[in-house]
Amino acid sequence: MEFDVKDRGLAEKGKLRIEWAAQSMPVLRSIRDRFTRERPLQGVRVAACLHVTTETATLAQTLKAGGADVRICASNPLSTQDDVAASLVTHDAISVFAIKGEDTDTYYRHIHAALAHAPQVTMDDGADLVSTLHSDRRELLDEIIGGTEETTTGVIRLRSMAEKGVLQYPIIAVNDADTKHLFDNRYGTGQSTVDGIIRATNRLLAGSNFVVSGYGWCGRGVAMRAAGMGAKVIITEVDPLRALEAVMDGYQVMSMTQAAPIGDFFCTLTGDIHVLRREHFETMRDGAIVCNSGHFNVEIDLETLNEMAKGRRKIRDFVEEFTLVNGRQIYVLGEGRLINLAAAEGHPSSVMDMSFANQALCAEYLITHAATLRKEVYRVPTVIDRDIARLKLSSMGIELDTLTEEQEKYLHSWEMGT
Repeated sequence: MEFDVKDRGLAEKGKLRIEWAAQSMPVLRSIRDRFTRERPLQGVRVAACLHVTTETATLAQTLKAGGADVRICASNPLSTQDDVAASLVTHDAISVFAIKGEDTDTYYRHIHAALAHAPQVTMDDGADLVSTLHSDRRELLDEIIGGTEETTTGVIRLRSMAEKGVLQYPIIAVNDADTKHLFDNRYGTGQSTVDGIIRATNRLLAGSNFVVSGYGWCGRGVAMRAAGMGAKVIITEVDPLRALEAVMDGYQVMSMTQAAPIGDFFCTLTGDIHVLRREHFETMRDGAIVCNSGHFNVEIDLETLNEMAKGRRKIRDFVEEFTLVNGRQIYVLGEGRLINLAAAEGHPSSVMDMSFANQALCAEYLITHAATLRKEVYRVPTVIDRDIARLKLSSMGIELDTLTEEQEKYLHSWEMGT
């Protein structure tokens, strides 16, 4: 078995942490029980480029229970939990290529290692695996049945590929499932991002001006949690509908030019490049704290900030101090990478339960429906989305009402009025 992890001596700690996470993932556990019986992925080679966390480990175990030959690499150089990686190798005999803090060369070497067994199904978190296949490993494309994508950023990239006619196999946009983005993006990102900021800084949010750039589902979640801790939340947006929604939700909305001089904390969640840049750094107040919770570390123009600084030092774990020529200091968290995974543990397992249930069931769907799928980006089938919601509610002991015959008839008729 091939692998590249930091230290297999961490495996026992990782095993316990995986068990702890699995306790809050009842939907995935029920899928794993069925997969163990039915083996729907028997012999299928899966390459997964995901954050190597306790929750991802539970997904990997589920896929293997279904018969899959799984290889995993990290989807972010700072998101790997080294003890989890060690446990998957040692206790589950799953090939893992991930080390927290790996450099860019190692990151892509690990992606190539995950592809070395010629996968038939890909699972991506940001589309780096897919883009590597299409640019550097095109000889493997004929083997691939389909793939899944976990993030907003990745779905944007993949839809661009599909529109330009370069996407060579079908992808299911797991991120677009209601049981993913309504919960993982909003509640998961909201809690874990604020957790990462507090772990990195130990600063008080109450009374601060907290600037959230981007009011998608992730931005909504961060704004909600920051406000809940007493921060005065400011939203910046380019979309008028989202900006209007933020106003109606009770937040201040303004341009980043207006927000830069008054913000104490800045968090980007847009999926775009250079959201915070020179003109903003020039007006930020002394001691401003800047971080990102979008997938890639391009939302903050760190190269320009470094050019503007006369000094740079690491002042705490995951906190870098940039001293500008006028003496003002700006603090960047987690190298501008996902702060919720760089400085914290990522989303709570109970919300990832639904996201990874989508991953597992969509892998099964791809195998079953391979012959009918085109080289496009698909939404998660509604039946999968609703089944996951029902399983989650059932695990929480919550019962739903059912429609009576009279109600069913009324909803499907046009004759009955007032």
